[in-house]
Amino acid sequence: MKTVPLGQIHAVLRGQAVPCTRPDGSPGGHSAIAKRPVAGPVRVGAEGLEGDEQGDRRVHGGPDKAVHQYALEHYAAWRADLGALPVLDAPGAFGENLASTGVTEATLCWGDRVRIGSVLLEVAQSRQPCWKLNLRFGHKDMARRLQDTGRTGWYWRVLEPGHLQAGDAIHLIARPHPEWTLARVVDLLYHRPLDREALQGLARLHLPPSWQRIVQGRLERGQVEDWDRRMQG
Repeated sequence: MKTVPLGQIHAVLRGQAVPCTRPDGSPGGHSAIAKRPVAGPVRVGAEGLEGDEQGDRRVHGGPDKAVHQYALEHYAAWRADLGALPVLDAPGAFGENLASTGVTEATLCWGDRVRIGSVLLEVAQSRQPCWKLNLRFGHKDMARRLQDTGRTGWYWRVLEPGHLQAGDAIHLIARPHPEWTLARVVDLLYHRPLDREALQGLARLHLPPSWQRIVQGRLERGQVEDWDRRMQG
Protein backbone atom coordinates (compact mmCIF):
# COMPACT_ATOMS: atom_id res chain seq x y z
CA MET A 1 0.00 0.00 0.00
CA LYS A 2 1.38 3.38 -1.03
CA THR A 3 1.43 5.95 1.77
CA VAL A 4 2.23 9.63 1.97
CA PRO A 5 4.97 10.61 4.45
CA LEU A 6 3.81 12.70 7.40
CA GLY A 7 7.29 13.80 8.38
CA GLN A 8 10.91 12.79 8.73
CA ILE A 9 13.31 11.58 11.41
CA HIS A 10 16.31 13.91 11.77
CA ALA A 11 18.11 12.18 14.62
CA VAL A 12 17.99 8.82 16.38
CA LEU A 13 19.31 8.99 19.93
CA ARG A 14 20.06 6.67 22.84
CA GLY A 15 21.78 6.96 26.20
CA GLN A 16 23.07 5.18 29.28
CA ALA A 17 21.69 5.56 32.78
CA VAL A 18 24.03 7.50 35.07
CA PRO A 19 23.67 8.83 38.63
CA CYS A 20 22.05 12.24 38.93
CA THR A 21 21.94 14.78 41.73
CA ARG A 22 19.06 16.98 42.79
CA PRO A 23 19.51 20.78 43.00
CA ASP A 24 19.86 20.48 46.80
CA GLY A 25 22.78 18.08 46.38
CA SER A 26 20.91 14.94 47.43
CA PRO A 27 21.01 11.77 45.31
CA GLY A 28 18.47 11.73 42.50
CA GLY A 29 18.76 8.12 41.43
CA HIS A 30 19.74 7.49 37.82
CA SER A 31 18.82 9.12 34.55
CA ALA A 32 19.42 8.41 30.86
CA ILE A 33 17.89 11.67 29.67
CA ALA A 34 21.20 12.81 28.13
CA LYS A 35 21.01 10.84 24.89
CA ARG A 36 23.41 11.04 21.94
CA PRO A 37 22.73 10.66 18.21
CA VAL A 38 23.45 7.35 16.52
CA ALA A 39 24.75 7.06 12.95
CA GLY A 40 23.29 4.39 10.70
CA PRO A 41 20.49 1.88 11.27
CA VAL A 42 19.43 1.06 14.83
CA ARG A 43 17.57 -2.06 15.87
CA VAL A 44 14.23 -1.39 17.60
CA GLY A 45 12.49 -4.09 19.60
CA ALA A 46 9.51 -4.29 21.94
CA GLU A 47 11.44 -2.52 24.72
CA GLY A 48 12.85 0.23 22.50
CA LEU A 49 16.16 1.05 20.82
CA GLU A 50 18.96 -1.44 21.14
CA GLY A 51 21.55 0.00 23.52
CA ASP A 52 19.21 2.57 25.07
CA GLU A 53 18.67 2.61 28.84
CA GLN A 54 16.23 4.10 31.35
CA GLY A 55 17.18 5.47 34.73
CA ASP A 56 14.10 4.30 36.63
CA ARG A 57 12.22 1.37 35.14
CA ARG A 58 9.30 1.91 37.51
CA VAL A 59 8.21 4.96 35.53
CA HIS A 60 10.25 4.87 32.30
CA GLY A 61 10.61 2.32 29.54
CA GLY A 62 8.63 -0.83 28.94
CA PRO A 63 6.42 -1.78 25.98
CA ASP A 64 4.06 1.20 26.45
CA LYS A 65 6.98 3.67 26.58
CA ALA A 66 9.32 1.93 24.17
CA VAL A 67 10.32 4.90 22.00
CA HIS A 68 10.03 8.59 22.82
CA GLN A 69 9.66 11.12 20.00
CA TYR A 70 9.84 14.90 20.12
CA ALA A 71 9.06 17.50 17.49
CA LEU A 72 11.98 19.69 16.47
CA GLU A 73 9.43 22.40 15.63
CA HIS A 74 9.08 23.00 19.38
CA TYR A 75 12.73 23.93 19.85
CA ALA A 76 12.26 27.45 18.47
CA ALA A 77 9.37 28.03 20.85
CA TRP A 78 11.47 26.88 23.79
CA ARG A 79 14.34 29.17 22.78
CA ALA A 80 11.87 32.04 22.67
CA ASP A 81 10.57 31.09 26.14
CA LEU A 82 13.84 30.27 27.85
CA GLY A 83 16.53 32.14 25.93
CA ALA A 84 19.71 30.62 24.53
CA LEU A 85 20.43 27.41 26.43
CA PRO A 86 23.19 25.02 25.32
CA VAL A 87 20.87 22.04 25.86
CA LEU A 88 18.65 23.38 23.05
CA ASP A 89 21.47 23.61 20.52
CA ALA A 90 20.95 20.07 19.20
CA PRO A 91 18.31 17.33 19.19
CA GLY A 92 18.02 15.31 22.38
CA ALA A 93 17.26 18.11 24.83
CA PHE A 94 14.15 16.34 26.08
CA GLY A 95 15.59 12.84 26.26
CA GLU A 96 13.90 11.83 23.04
CA ASN A 97 14.89 8.78 21.00
CA LEU A 98 13.55 10.26 17.77
CA ALA A 99 13.79 13.92 16.81
CA SER A 100 11.55 14.78 13.89
CA THR A 101 9.83 17.37 11.76
CA GLY A 102 6.39 17.22 10.19
CA VAL A 103 4.44 15.73 13.09
CA THR A 104 3.42 17.27 16.42
CA GLU A 105 0.90 16.64 19.15
CA ALA A 106 -1.60 18.61 17.06
CA THR A 107 -1.30 16.32 14.03
CA LEU A 108 -0.83 12.86 15.59
CA CYS A 109 -3.73 10.95 17.11
CA TRP A 110 -4.03 8.35 19.86
CA GLY A 111 -3.50 4.91 18.39
CA ASP A 112 -1.96 6.12 15.12
CA ARG A 113 0.16 3.46 13.46
CA VAL A 114 3.19 4.53 11.46
CA ARG A 115 6.04 2.88 9.62
CA ILE A 116 9.54 4.29 10.12
CA GLY A 117 12.17 2.30 8.30
CA SER A 118 11.08 -1.31 8.79
CA VAL A 119 9.57 -0.64 12.25
CA LEU A 120 5.79 -0.50 12.78
CA LEU A 121 4.89 1.77 15.69
CA GLU A 122 1.67 2.72 17.47
CA VAL A 123 1.07 5.87 19.52
CA ALA A 124 0.82 4.49 23.06
CA GLN A 125 0.59 7.64 25.20
CA SER A 126 1.52 11.27 25.63
CA ARG A 127 4.47 12.04 27.84
CA GLN A 128 3.79 13.02 31.43
CA PRO A 129 6.77 15.28 32.21
CA CYS A 130 8.82 14.54 35.31
CA TRP A 131 11.16 16.46 37.57
CA LYS A 132 14.36 15.31 35.84
CA LEU A 133 13.61 17.84 33.12
CA ASN A 134 13.97 20.52 35.82
CA LEU A 135 17.53 19.35 36.42
CA ARG A 136 18.41 19.10 32.75
CA PHE A 137 17.24 22.61 31.92
CA GLY A 138 18.18 24.33 35.16
CA HIS A 139 14.61 25.55 35.62
CA LYS A 140 12.74 24.30 38.67
CA ASP A 141 9.44 24.43 36.78
CA MET A 142 10.50 22.91 33.44
CA ALA A 143 8.28 19.84 33.83
CA ARG A 144 5.34 22.12 34.58
CA ARG A 145 6.16 24.22 31.52
CA LEU A 146 6.01 21.17 29.25
CA GLN A 147 2.74 20.14 30.79
CA ASP A 148 1.17 23.60 30.52
CA THR A 149 2.26 24.22 26.93
CA GLY A 150 1.32 20.76 25.64
CA ARG A 151 4.73 20.44 24.01
CA THR A 152 5.29 17.13 25.78
CA GLY A 153 6.30 14.65 23.08
CA TRP A 154 4.85 11.14 22.96
CA TYR A 155 5.68 7.45 23.27
CA TRP A 156 5.39 4.65 20.73
CA ARG A 157 4.56 1.00 21.23
CA VAL A 158 6.52 -1.32 18.88
CA LEU A 159 4.19 -3.60 16.92
CA GLU A 160 6.79 -4.92 14.47
CA PRO A 161 10.49 -4.77 15.38
CA GLY A 162 13.01 -3.72 12.78
CA HIS A 163 15.53 -1.00 12.01
CA LEU A 164 15.28 2.74 11.54
CA GLN A 165 17.72 5.61 11.08
CA ALA A 166 18.01 9.36 10.64
CA GLY A 167 16.56 10.42 7.32
CA ASP A 168 13.73 7.88 7.37
CA ALA A 169 10.25 9.11 6.52
CA ILE A 170 7.27 8.69 8.86
CA HIS A 171 4.47 6.93 6.96
CA LEU A 172 0.95 6.87 8.37
CA ILE A 173 -0.49 3.34 8.16
CA ALA A 174 -3.70 3.63 10.20
CA ARG A 175 -5.63 6.27 12.16
CA PRO A 176 -8.39 4.63 14.22
CA HIS A 177 -9.18 7.69 16.38
CA PRO A 178 -8.90 10.87 14.28
CA GLU A 179 -11.00 12.76 16.83
CA TRP A 180 -8.40 12.16 19.57
CA THR A 181 -5.35 14.21 18.66
CA LEU A 182 -2.59 14.12 21.25
CA ALA A 183 -3.15 17.84 21.75
CA ARG A 184 -6.74 17.10 22.77
CA VAL A 185 -5.61 14.37 25.15
CA VAL A 186 -3.05 16.65 26.80
CA ASP A 187 -5.60 19.46 27.09
CA LEU A 188 -8.03 17.09 28.80
CA LEU A 189 -5.41 15.60 31.08
CA TYR A 190 -4.06 18.91 32.39
CA HIS A 191 -6.50 21.72 31.60
CA ARG A 192 -9.94 20.07 31.77
CA PRO A 193 -9.06 17.24 34.13
CA LEU A 194 -12.58 16.59 35.45
CA ASP A 195 -14.53 16.84 32.17
CA ARG A 196 -16.55 13.70 32.80
CA GLU A 197 -17.90 13.21 29.29
CA ALA A 198 -14.45 13.60 27.74
CA LEU A 199 -12.89 11.27 30.34
CA GLN A 200 -15.48 8.62 29.52
CA GLY A 201 -14.57 8.96 25.85
CA LEU A 202 -10.88 8.64 26.63
CA ALA A 203 -11.57 5.57 28.77
CA ARG A 204 -12.90 3.78 25.69
CA LEU A 205 -9.52 3.99 23.96
CA HIS A 206 -6.68 1.47 24.32
CA LEU A 207 -5.00 2.99 27.38
CA PRO A 208 -1.88 1.74 29.17
CA PRO A 209 -2.59 0.51 32.73
CA SER A 210 -1.23 3.70 34.33
CA TRP A 211 -3.58 5.81 32.22
CA GLN A 212 -6.51 3.55 33.02
CA ARG A 213 -5.87 4.17 36.70
CA ILE A 214 -5.73 7.94 36.17
CA VAL A 215 -8.95 8.13 34.15
CA GLN A 216 -10.90 5.72 36.35
CA GLY A 217 -9.66 7.46 39.49
CA ARG A 218 -10.94 10.81 38.28
CA LEU A 219 -14.28 9.35 37.23
CA GLU A 220 -14.79 7.50 40.50
CA ARG A 221 -13.52 10.14 42.94
CA GLY A 222 -14.13 13.39 41.07
CA GLN A 223 -10.61 14.47 42.03
CA VAL A 224 -7.33 15.01 40.21
CA GLU A 225 -4.35 12.90 41.25
CA ASP A 226 -1.38 14.61 42.94
CA TRP A 227 1.19 15.79 40.37
CA ASP A 228 3.78 17.14 42.84
CA ARG A 229 5.91 14.02 43.20
CA ARG A 230 6.14 13.53 39.43
CA MET A 231 7.03 17.14 38.70
CA GLN A 232 9.06 18.05 41.79
CA GLY A 233 10.56 14.70 42.81
